[in-house]
Amino acid sequence: MSDSQDGGLSDVQILRRSAEGDRTAFDEIVRRHHASVFRLARLLVTRAEEAEDVLQQTFLSAWTGASQFRGEASARTWLLTITRHAALRMRERRSREPVDDTPLDELGMQAGWGGPDPEALAVATEHRELLQSAFAALAAEDREILTLRDLEGLSGDETATLLGVSVAAMKSRLHRARMTLAARVKSEVSRATR
Repeated sequence: MSDSQDGGLSDVQILRRSAEGDRTAFDEIVRRHHASVFRLARLLVTRAEEAEDVLQQTFLSAWTGASQFRGEASARTWLLTITRHAALRMRERRSREPVDDTPLDELGMQAGWGGPDPEALAVATEHRELLQSAFAALAAEDREILTLRDLEGLSGDETATLLGVSVAAMKSRLHRARMTLAARVKSEVSRATR
């Protein structure tokens, strides 16, 4: 979402007003960014009620911290960073998810590199249910980076900043997440065509 909409005030201007206590201005920030914040929260935590808690915590933190927004990143990136931190705190309270340490070459083979029928894979990928199922089966970290880059459209620099990693590390994680998703899609297709 852009920083200025329909010729109105920019997010930066609205956050300045919010920092001065203008609740109506802050309501506009919530309206503009609610969907992105909730989408990321929902992907980072497993239960819908936890995502609602993360959403509320994000906007509460943004309201109380509006005066600390420096404008070095977009308001959306700032809010998604707050969301990510809130979700990570939520996840720390429950058990840790296992890390997928499948070697990259094995993921490539599972994804169909060099496979006999890539056209069938492309056709099957069009089925939304298969893709959703494969996406849901990914580790939270993989869903997070794919959401930030591929669904939210953040730049590589913005994504790396939000995740607190270098651009090179972000690219590596993104590549691995995409390969893992492709492998899971292939697995779903194989299961569906049996």
